Amino acid sequence: MKLNNNFDNIPESYLFANIGKKVNEYKKANPNADIIRLGIGDVTLPLCEAVVTEMSKAVREMGTPEGFRGYGPETNCYSYDFLTDALKKYYAKKNISLEDHEIFVSDGAKSDLGSIMDLLDTDNIILLPDPVYPAYLDVNVIAGHKVIFSNANYDNGFVPLPDPSVKADVIYICSPNNPTGAVYGFDALKAWVDYALAQKALIIFDAAYEAFVGDSSLPTSIYQVEGAKKCAVEICSLSKTAGFTGTRCGYTIVPSDLVFDGTSLNKRWQRRQTTKYNGTSYIIQRGAAAVFSDAGFRQTREQIAYYKNNAAVIGAALDELGIWYCGGKNSPYIWLKCPNGMKSWEFFDLLLEKAQVVGTPGAGFGKNGEGYFRLTAFGNAERTKEAVERLKKILK
Repeated sequence: MKLNNNFDNIPESYLFANIGKKVNEYKKANPNADIIRLGIGDVTLPLCEAVVTEMSKAVREMGTPEGFRGYGPETNCYSYDFLTDALKKYYAKKNISLEDHEIFVSDGAKSDLGSIMDLLDTDNIILLPDPVYPAYLDVNVIAGHKVIFSNANYDNGFVPLPDPSVKADVIYICSPNNPTGAVYGFDALKAWVDYALAQKALIIFDAAYEAFVGDSSLPTSIYQVEGAKKCAVEICSLSKTAGFTGTRCGYTIVPSDLVFDGTSLNKRWQRRQTTKYNGTSYIIQRGAAAVFSDAGFRQTREQIAYYKNNAAVIGAALDELGIWYCGGKNSPYIWLKCPNGMKSWEFFDLLLEKAQVVGTPGAGFGKNGEGYFRLTAFGNAERTKEAVERLKKILK
């Protein structure tokens, strides 16, 4: 028996595990410290009432002979019609038409971002942005793919455009971006779609934060760009849209038009899912469908507004301090330049020790992240305001 030694090529522990270790060590040495966490991207608001109501009904249904459900409908790859219909209507509001068999419900974006590697030969060149969400890099290294990077940096506003001279087979795009909070416009996304079509490449578009886009001039789905259905898979999650980080539900769109070497990616993904995945529970899918009801949509958008207000509070403080940043307006993430030329982990230590505020060092997201720092807007409003006052006090 031989192990997959590609695991030796990834860091021994995940970025956020390293942060947790440093914070725990600090707390052990300073047991009375009042630490405010603006680092990891977990939500803090509870599930909205519309979701709780529908999930409660579903639990009661499952406790009756006539309402009990076992495995989900395999004909639709375990997605129930009520959720598939809700997602189709949601995309129709974006002027995007989807078929039932193009929608695959899962337990979240991260799972599908890793699982889609099953469809790809190891002889592929993977193009990732730098800075990059660590999971993108790790799943590809584990799969044995060759990885190259596009440079996201201050000069291009952390939204790099394709280089026609670079050959890539699979392209990862996250917009709004994690970690930088930068958002691609229509013209920039069209450039990537045109590049992918010319290269006969696949775009994996991570739309996990699309609900935070409030500017109608910005796309919230890659399928709003002409030609994208022939080159792009879109993966999304309700984790940030509706606070499902602990509830777990997401969806992946694989259009019928995605055909490579005469093979339908849609059919291959369906075969993969029916073989290696048993579906998202009926109870969770009922809650997910409620997110797209009139009441659920209103309630979840109120929660998103709460987080965006936190981002505005952080942004206003950075403006006052004269610190450069991007994100925070159509994204829950604020990506700031460390003051006085500090390194990312140096700035992390300063905030932890002097302000008891925890953020995420940009260096943990790649070479281009060195000298930058990520703060999130997912905290409690009052605690976020307190963190901002502490930041201003030590940085002024």
